[in-house]
Amino acid sequence: MQMTSKSRKICAFGVRCSRWVTMHGFAFNVNANLDYFNNIIPCGINDKQVTSLNQELGYDLNMDEVKEKVSRNFEKVFSAHLLKEAMPA
Repeated sequence: MQMTSKSRKICAFGVRCSRWVTMHGFAFNVNANLDYFNNIIPCGINDKQVTSLNQELGYDLNMDEVKEKVSRNFEKVFSAHLLKEAMPA
C-alpha cells in the first residue's frame, strides 16, 4: 500500500430538502472504475483526485463485507438500527 500526504476524495454525502421532506445519502467508492471521474469535477473540487477503497488498499473488496461493516459502524456511531430490507442491493 502506497501512502502519501495528498488527500483524495473517496465518498460523497448529500442532503436534499423539498416540500418538508428530507432525503439523505452517500456514495462510497469501493471497487469503482475511476476513469469516469476524468471527465468531471466531483463536487466542484478542482484540486483533489478521486480514489476508491480498492485503490487505497491495493486489492478488490467483497461488497457484502463492506456493506456489513459500513452498516454496523453506522449503527454504532448514530445509535441506530437499520432495517436490512431497506438497504439497497
